[in-house]
Amino acid sequence: MSVERTTANGGMETSYGFRQVGAGEKQPLVNEVFHKVANRYDLMNDLMSAGMHRVWKDAMIAWLNPPKRPGWKVLDVAGGTGDIAFRIIEASQRNAHATVLDINGSMLQVGRERAEKKGLLPHLDFVEANAEELPFADATFDAYTIAFGIRNVPRIDVALSEAFRVLKPGGRLLCLEFSDVDMPLLDRIYDAWSFNAIPKIGQMVTGDGEPYAYLVESIRKFPDQNNFARMIGKAGFERVSFRNYSGGIAALHSGWKL
Repeated sequence: MSVERTTANGGMETSYGFRQVGAGEKQPLVNEVFHKVANRYDLMNDLMSAGMHRVWKDAMIAWLNPPKRPGWKVLDVAGGTGDIAFRIIEASQRNAHATVLDINGSMLQVGRERAEKKGLLPHLDFVEANAEELPFADATFDAYTIAFGIRNVPRIDVALSEAFRVLKPGGRLLCLEFSDVDMPLLDRIYDAWSFNAIPKIGQMVTGDGEPYAYLVESIRKFPDQNNFARMIGKAGFERVSFRNYSGGIAALHSGWKL
């Protein structure tokens, strides 16, 4: 399916999948999607990535390489279920402190319950807030991570500026997101799987295919790797780079506050 992606100049703020919505209408719609899928979030990512999201997330933590010393602080945005934060804490040998921020209370509740079972609560804070208005002082965190969440933020440029603001000098942004497949044939196979199979499987598993249809559409509207890298640079980050995974099905972007 041929779909025109948004660019570094914006467009996601009024794009709810393939529908155009009014200013301010996207966030409530996205919130409702994640209320519906909160308890099946890992299953959702397995469906969206054919299970590869776990490998990509491990690669993200390896590139971040959190130090194994106390006092290092990371903000994980749109990470309500704790998937990235838990990995970071374990990679730091439980020395890092992670603040998990999500606009969706249902997702955060899942994360709190998971953290308690893993014995990780002393190393975590859970904050319900908007990525476009972070409730933290300037230069608070050593790293800012976001995985499969930035495309659901209406004003991506504002969220990136907020990321830059709350990072300490020398701090790092890492953003993992579904992206633009750059391999012939794989792109057609992935499109067929995404648009035809994922919503139907979501309907069978959860009884509601609509959230999955939105999530597939939002991936196709998101800026490609180079355009998103330009957005990160516009927010003030330097040494911006990205790595493609699985032929560009996902991309991991990195930027530094220098």
